[in-house]
Amino acid sequence: MSALRAIRNGLIVSLAVVGMSACGGDNDDLDQYINEIKARPGGRIEPLPEVTPYEIFTYVADAENVRSPFVPDLPQAAAGAGVGLRPDEGRSREFLEDFPLDSLRMVGTLDINETVYGLVQTSDGLIHRVVPGNYMGQNDGRITEISESEIEMVEIISDGIGGYIERDAAISLSD
Repeated sequence: MSALRAIRNGLIVSLAVVGMSACGGDNDDLDQYINEIKARPGGRIEPLPEVTPYEIFTYVADAENVRSPFVPDLPQAAAGAGVGLRPDEGRSREFLEDFPLDSLRMVGTLDINETVYGLVQTSDGLIHRVVPGNYMGQNDGRITEISESEIEMVEIISDGIGGYIERDAAISLSD
């Protein structure tokens, strides 16, 4: 057993010596490149721009001509609190409204009896047919048009101050 160990240890030492000798190769080209870089003249560094101090503004409660930054101005507040655009609470929700819009994929169209259907695939792999007037996505997205390359819709989203606005959205045909 000791002869086997001696051979194994000799082999390990031999491999280590060969491996270390490979690390000590000729570095003349590297040294020449480093010397060329060091010989280049240094460039001029532009000075930093002057920093202007921040102007502090103190809001006072009795300032009549200054609007508070924490309260919406009157036109926005009136638009948000109005009886304008709102999602239809009485409408029964459709199956594709349970999915976020970015998880739905358009995979094609289908033309049956002059009706163009959009084919939409959900994240679980099932494919559903939709027509203009159907809803999908979680923001009350009503489909307005189906073309060969995309399904266009109008979503109703919150404007952040108590009201709602319409936003165009689309799902494009997947590659």
